[in-house]
Amino acid sequence: MNYWLVKSEPSEYSWEDLLKNGEEIWDGIRNFQARNYLREMKTGDLVLFYHSGKTKEIIGIAEVTEEAFPDQADSEQKGWVSIRIKPKISIKNPLTLEKIKNDGQLSNLLLLKQSRLSVMPVEKPQFDHIVKLTS
Repeated sequence: MNYWLVKSEPSEYSWEDLLKNGEEIWDGIRNFQARNYLREMKTGDLVLFYHSGKTKEIIGIAEVTEEAFPDQADSEQKGWVSIRIKPKISIKNPLTLEKIKNDGQLSNLLLLKQSRLSVMPVEKPQFDHIVKLTS
């Protein structure tokens, strides 16, 4: 199993939207590195759901339910892909970006090094630490 983080502006698509929908296609990614990460995701992988924008916090944990498939909006057929995710756990105590930055165990989190990337891997020890902090 692998662990990931996806980012979304809550005004565009929020954790609450995912909860309401029950499952969603994660599409529209137009960054080559993020696309490559989407291609690596496997069914059952866990995904931290991060609200970007004003709140900047990890708000939930989702699960990959369908591995990479062609993005329907890729009209130029450039190889963009989508995955499908479903909500797994709503986090009781969201973890803010400020707290992440101040936690030494998370100093190597890709979120802090490539802040504009919308899909990224998370190492298992980091994931476990985040779950512990948000419980």
